[in-house]
Amino acid sequence: MTITPPALSVFEALESEVRSYCRGWPAVFDRAQGSYMYDEDGHTYLDFFAGAGALNYGHNNPVLKRALIDYIERDGVTHGLDMGTTAKRAFLESFQNTVLRPRDLPYKVMFPGPTGTNAVEAALKLARKVKGREAIVSFTNAFHGMSLGALAVTGNAFKRAGAGIPLVHGTPMPFDNYLDGRVPDFLWFERLLEDQGSGLNQPAAVIVETVQGEGGINVARNEWLRGLADLCKRRDMLLIVDDIQMGCGRTGPFFSFEEADITPDIVTLSKSIGGYGLPMSLALFRPELDIWEPGEHNGTFRGNNPAFVTAAAALDTYWADGQMEKQTLARGEQVQQALREICEEHVRLGAEYRGRGLVWGLEFTDPSRATAVCARAFELGLLVETSGPQSEVVKLLPPLTVSPEELDEGLRTLARAVRETA
Repeated sequence: MTITPPALSVFEALESEVRSYCRGWPAVFDRAQGSYMYDEDGHTYLDFFAGAGALNYGHNNPVLKRALIDYIERDGVTHGLDMGTTAKRAFLESFQNTVLRPRDLPYKVMFPGPTGTNAVEAALKLARKVKGREAIVSFTNAFHGMSLGALAVTGNAFKRAGAGIPLVHGTPMPFDNYLDGRVPDFLWFERLLEDQGSGLNQPAAVIVETVQGEGGINVARNEWLRGLADLCKRRDMLLIVDDIQMGCGRTGPFFSFEEADITPDIVTLSKSIGGYGLPMSLALFRPELDIWEPGEHNGTFRGNNPAFVTAAAALDTYWADGQMEKQTLARGEQVQQALREICEEHVRLGAEYRGRGLVWGLEFTDPSRATAVCARAFELGLLVETSGPQSEVVKLLPPLTVSPEELDEGLRTLARAVRETA
């Protein structure tokens, strides 16, 4: 189909230049259901973006929508700060029974505010409070959020530059395979920790993504993650896993670190933890780390009760029997096969693919190629975005509830977009 960009005068006239996604997808969206979005002109788009990972269960999931409507219609509490509510209790009970207990995870649950960057800020603040140190170690190409503390442990130069002030107390280390396997894991990190002249203050914590989504779909090996956990334990550093985009089943298991058989000291969750796309985030941590004073970290919108309702419904519906993990891994194999065929067809483009579960990246040697592919995919009715430091990767993030037929439709469209921009 051919899509004519609509007149966006009110957006252009009133909205800040900071807007970004609407530039790559020049449409005015009106409805959404399941894996599809619809613009006001009647065009249909298959969504392989899923709200940047906030819509793992699709748009307007009927089970979650029913729970939300019922709650609103009975005048359930909407805004509750950190007061006790029936909605919060139901969520905590579901989270404990469906997620924490089956995995033997002892975490306390903190509601730091509605966004992922709120959870990261809380995690960094708590780590520094517990250890009495300021330094945090992060990794090359990491992304942890847009507030100042989170930006200090984010790698992307463009995003860091937006801070407008020096970003301090964060030190980057090489992510897995950053040096193409030429240097043993953590050699540089350990050397800096040992050397009193290195200039690295003893860190309070290390923060890591098991799969770097914004950084280019960089997948850490399980042995690398285990080595990192061991290093943190030996060197008295807390291990923070940022599972904001890769948690809630994106890689298969509920937590992305489960396959590595590690137990982080602190975990951050957001995006799809609310189930329906409603703002909600969590910081999880070992009970002995819970040294907060009442009100020491708070936020007006940390009690988003409608999100508690849809979150509990999502857990009860999709995580009680283990089927979601199996389905996601099966869908991932379908994506992997299609990306393999695309790379084989376009060897001269130097295309490579990588991923886990239902997060995948298609990287091109020429960074402009990924942008062109995403633009053509939009014209063909598929929503995909780029990632990586040079926007060199086409990022696939479909809903976990996507059907095999929908997945095949989107992958065929992607293959066509690559072919027509080659």
